[in-house]
Amino acid sequence: MKNDFEKYQAQTSLYPLSIEIKKAKGCYIYDNNGKKYLDFVAGVSANSLGHQHPKVTRAIKNQLDNYAHVMVYGEFIQKPQLELCKLLSDTLPDNYSIYLTNSGTEACEGALKLAKRYTKRSEIIAAHHSYHGNTQGSMSVSGAEQQNSAFRPLVPGVKFIDYNSLIDIEKITNKTAAVILETIQGGAGFIVPENGYLKKVKKRCEEVGAILILDEIQTGIGRTGKFWGFENFGITPDIIISGKGLGGGMPIGAFIAHKHLMDVLKENPALGHITTFGGHPVIASAGVATVNIIQNSTLIKDTIVKELLIRKHLQHPFIKEIRGKGLMLAAIVESPELAEKIIHQCLDKGLILFFLLFEGRAIRITPPLTITEKEIIEGCKILKNVLEELS
Repeated sequence: MKNDFEKYQAQTSLYPLSIEIKKAKGCYIYDNNGKKYLDFVAGVSANSLGHQHPKVTRAIKNQLDNYAHVMVYGEFIQKPQLELCKLLSDTLPDNYSIYLTNSGTEACEGALKLAKRYTKRSEIIAAHHSYHGNTQGSMSVSGAEQQNSAFRPLVPGVKFIDYNSLIDIEKITNKTAAVILETIQGGAGFIVPENGYLKKVKKRCEEVGAILILDEIQTGIGRTGKFWGFENFGITPDIIISGKGLGGGMPIGAFIAHKHLMDVLKENPALGHITTFGGHPVIASAGVATVNIIQNSTLIKDTIVKELLIRKHLQHPFIKEIRGKGLMLAAIVESPELAEKIIHQCLDKGLILFFLLFEGRAIRITPPLTITEKEIIEGCKILKNVLEELS
């Protein structure tokens, strides 16, 4: 399979991990040789309920027995789509409208279009070292020149500020259509907002009539100890971007906005944002099951307990700090070379860890929300053993 993988399938890096997958169950992945790997990455925060959660699998199968794709998004009334939108709306304090998409990056595109359409302005302000996706519009608001430079020119009219800089907030003006930020910066190294930063950005947006878009693709759906990451910081944005963990391992995204904002996509022009497969009924059914399980269990509350357990069991001189919140954590070591050694040696010993895009010293720790305390201790033991070997 490895030869065919390299020959026929487009590659995204020179050195992929190249495990040949046979099956996955719970918090474990198994290769073709029967080797078991404890998954501390969860498909990069996407498998919020682990692998093959029985209720998610049952929801998918039941929907397939009824119908799959029947019409482009927004024309037919389909129960899975509607139920998912209602569930998401119920997690929010005001009247929000939900637009389901195929992925987080498509949700980002829709959010940017909506902000420009509503404000009739064109300037977008984003943060340095941010990541919002890999389509042209999403890349344009992602502040990583090492990623973007090969693909310029991108969408014009984007300005960048430093995340957590209170001085830079003044760069938001009455020319600004929207400010787009990650609630916790992901690719930059799981940077948490400080000193009331998000509240102050929201206040400035209100002063100048700009829209605040918060990217909750990683922080949302229970990963940080609240259903939405922004709940930790005492604000509610105008537009929310979701994805990853919302589908319980299935491809999904959503942009969510106050209804008076979202309604502008209906006319002038009509079909302001369209998608063929967004809100696919099978995917939406997986989303309904995922949200219901997370909301009707102790999983959200337990993420903080599990965070403390990880921090307790990963005390080592090589780990300079652990950034993030809940089960969105990054262990920071002294060099990218050391991080790479650790990740590959842990993989050899049956623990899946991963990199972050722009912080080479970081080791991603984003296990399924369903991971047990016993599995956390097992994974931390493997990681610490590798650290001892490298000492």
